[in-house]
Amino acid sequence: MELTDICVARDAKLIMADGNTTEIETTLLSEHELSILVNEHFVMKLVCTKQDLKELVLGRLLTSGFIDGMEDISKILFCKYQNEASVFLNKELELEELLPEEKSCCTGNQIRYSVKGGKERKKLPKPEYDPAWIFAMAKEFKKGTPIHEMTYGTHSCMLARKGEILFNCEDIGRHNAIDKAIGYAVGAGIPLSECMLYTSGRIPIDMAEKAITAGIPILASKAVPTAEAVELAREFGLVIIGSARPDSMKVF
Repeated sequence: MELTDICVARDAKLIMADGNTTEIETTLLSEHELSILVNEHFVMKLVCTKQDLKELVLGRLLTSGFIDGMEDISKILFCKYQNEASVFLNKELELEELLPEEKSCCTGNQIRYSVKGGKERKKLPKPEYDPAWIFAMAKEFKKGTPIHEMTYGTHSCMLARKGEILFNCEDIGRHNAIDKAIGYAVGAGIPLSECMLYTSGRIPIDMAEKAITAGIPILASKAVPTAEAVELAREFGLVIIGSARPDSMKVF
């Protein structure tokens, strides 16, 4: 992926507190719109970063209940400009339209259809993990965020399995970033029940829902969860780790 597909340079005026001003060039993140069609039905539009789009589609379809895994997918096709992803499933879905079409997430994603009845959430098995894994992920986290280093405009998410970091991604939205990490595991055939996630963003209830729906037992963040996310996590056995730093963390 070319840098120009993700970032653009713009002129700006830097104003200091002492009154000095300087003309500068700064790098800004570009917003990319991706429409997703499932069995030729337009189901959602995502505002995202133009990177790891297949992983984004897989992760979003899984956490939204459209698929249970790669076995449900016949093929995925992207248009020339990667503004549209057509997903063909090996099964028929009963969809229900969401009216009015409402924006969701922190980037203005728009969801038109959901799967009727949704996907049943299951109690997660109690995970066994070494706290050293989380401290190591926190230490490595910043090294895998080159777009953020240039723009300060992305969220990041890291996927790991038993202490081994498997994938690191960035996106303009924290929901998209977590979907990309989940989608990588789906596409690679990695059991989600053996994975953990480390995200840069806070953990509200809908972020916890994504991990639970995917079957991922540990969700860590350098930020903090909400009270509602913690209550949901306790109900389904999700381990939420907040304020995860290289030297400390809070386990809920």
